[in-house]
Amino acid sequence: MIPSGFVLRLATPGDAASLEVLIAESARKVCGRDYSAAQVEGALRGAFGVDTQLLRDGTYYAVEHGDQLVACGGWSRRRTLFGGDARVERDSSELDPRTDAAKIRAFFVHPGYTRLGLGTAILCECERAATAQGFTSFELMATLAGIRLYSAHGYVPSPAIHWPLADNLSIEFVPMSKRVPDKTLERTHDKQ
Repeated sequence: MIPSGFVLRLATPGDAASLEVLIAESARKVCGRDYSAAQVEGALRGAFGVDTQLLRDGTYYAVEHGDQLVACGGWSRRRTLFGGDARVERDSSELDPRTDAAKIRAFFVHPGYTRLGLGTAILCECERAATAQGFTSFELMATLAGIRLYSAHGYVPSPAIHWPLADNLSIEFVPMSKRVPDKTLERTHDKQ
């Protein structure tokens, strides 16, 4: 549930510039607690950023407070697990919900709006929407800052990876996954 005074909505291609600003600010201040400035700047050149495919697919959400975007995140039915448009290793082929996990993608919260439940509201909406499309499991690539959110919602971590960045740097991410409980699936199918 979204806190009072905030609006959760689908992001549109027209939001791309505002989302880039939000992602950069969140990465520098929120992720900057766990990564060096050089790692964050390196990640902003590909691993972090707007994926306009999600905007076109209608699977990316924004949270507004007044006229400001303060949080974002989404899910995908495509193979790419993370990264913005600048990341070259992308695969936009579609997943099969019977055998593949939906991808939870690109969650960022403005540093002035953390710990208000905005990430949880977006995550719940993503899981609901992906489950309605037939997905029974989810996977994501968590930043170190995001692990607590996803763990609190049943995501299980795999061993961390070190993703290569430019200038001989790397950044640590944690793959995480979750299976939809059978009772949730039964409730979803009952509503259809």
